[in-house]
Amino acid sequence: GKPRTLADFKEKLVVISFGYTHCPDVCPTTLSDTAQAVTLLGKDAAKVQVLFVTVDPVRDTQTLLANYVPAFNPDFIGLYGDEAATAKVAREFRVFFQKQQGKSDQSYNVDHTAGSFVLDRSGNLRLSMRYGLEPENMAHDLRILLLE
Repeated sequence: GKPRTLADFKEKLVVISFGYTHCPDVCPTTLSDTAQAVTLLGKDAAKVQVLFVTVDPVRDTQTLLANYVPAFNPDFIGLYGDEAATAKVAREFRVFFQKQQGKSDQSYNVDHTAGSFVLDRSGNLRLSMRYGLEPENMAHDLRILLLE
């Protein structure tokens, strides 16, 4: 419900995933695996902020995101922007997304980049995590960045 910038998360690692709440498989799997990885960090979990940026601002309202994203971990934040803002941030991260028409105006899917991005505590992009990376391996990589 309020504008966010990377400066809001200064001094934390930031994990950014792009997706949408109606996603049938990739997005819930990514959020679930990331939640497991963060849990594996123990007390260091407080040094990591996970952000989920919707690529479907038509259906993903702020209220829907506020309920969906924290269901995976209460500290995860869902981010919403209008279509222009969504396209702008996607371009900045070189994230692909494209609506695939369904049987009705509300039954479509959105093809999108499936990986996550990790920014260090200075806001520099340091890591791209592929979709399907095991939570243990995610936690390992995050621990290395936390040591810097």
